[in-house]
Amino acid sequence: MNKIALLAALAALLAGCAGSETLSTASVPEPIKAQAGESVSRVVPAKGVQVYECRVVKDRDGAFEWGFVAPDAELFDTNGRKIGTHYAGPKWEAADGSIVTGAVKGRADAPQAGNIPWLLLGTTASGPQGSFSTVSGIQRVNTVGGLAPASPCARTNLGAVARVPYTADYYFLSRM
Repeated sequence: MNKIALLAALAALLAGCAGSETLSTASVPEPIKAQAGESVSRVVPAKGVQVYECRVVKDRDGAFEWGFVAPDAELFDTNGRKIGTHYAGPKWEAADGSIVTGAVKGRADAPQAGNIPWLLLGTTASGPQGSFSTVSGIQRVNTVGGLAPASPCARTNLGAVARVPYTADYYFLSRM
């Protein structure tokens, strides 16, 4: 293969890789699609737990439920290096101190039963300027685990805390 053909093949391969984040989001359900003018700027895998507490259900006398408290997860880049944390708020904090706080805008059941739902979150940035400062939205996809415990929540274990393992990919969206 001559050098020009080799360079053309390499350029085509790199162009295909550059669009891989866009291709990976093609199967995102309608309720959690990115807003007009947003595109995936970063894929952030997460591994941690969803924290639940056994509580009294308000407005239902004598009923108990596992209520969601907060996520507690580490965030990674696509090479597996830790880049931040995800915690109550919900907040995503980069190692550089930049933070985004999310608010749910859309929800879709996970394709596989037994996994927490996929979400679309609008975000607000805070903290110092940094790697998360330009994030305008987040999609939580590819979830595994994280659902409230199947074990009963009752008066006998009121106040008990359960830390349920989960993984997810967070697609960080930015305005084009």
